[in-house]
Amino acid sequence: METIVFFFFALVSVAAALLVITRRNPIHSALWLVLCFFSLAAVYVLLSAHFIAIIQIMVYVGAIMVLVLFVIMLLNLSEGELGGAKRTVLKFFGVVLSGIFMVLLANGVRVLTPQTAVSVAEEFGTAEMLGKFLFTDYLLPFEIVSVLLLTAMIGAVILTKRRR
Repeated sequence: METIVFFFFALVSVAAALLVITRRNPIHSALWLVLCFFSLAAVYVLLSAHFIAIIQIMVYVGAIMVLVLFVIMLLNLSEGELGGAKRTVLKFFGVVLSGIFMVLLANGVRVLTPQTAVSVAEEFGTAEMLGKFLFTDYLLPFEIVSVLLLTAMIGAVILTKRRR
């Protein structure tokens, strides 16, 4: 039964992620992103990573989505500025590359042995392990992401100021 629930939430998260990138209206995309975040949190719970699931909801759904919606509302794009749906070659290649990535990812998951899965599951999702990885092995990417988010927020404010 747990496997069925896992695949249900995995399918919901993939479908919601596809709807995020295919919707023309940014508000609709943001709402689909919220559904994707909640379904990922459910997957984390099923993987016994309760701490990461709660952080997923608090940080991403609570803070990041409020920030994204705030920037969308701040830009106040009209229907004319959004433009029509365009079919380009780059979108086609994006879909093909995403499919190839999914196949490679599925192949990587398939070759995990039960011993590897058990050794990862013992400490997976704890606050201690997350803190250790964030502030030792992944400190530089963590700081780069924070600077990138700050830059995006400043850019949105500058774009809004230019219009007015």
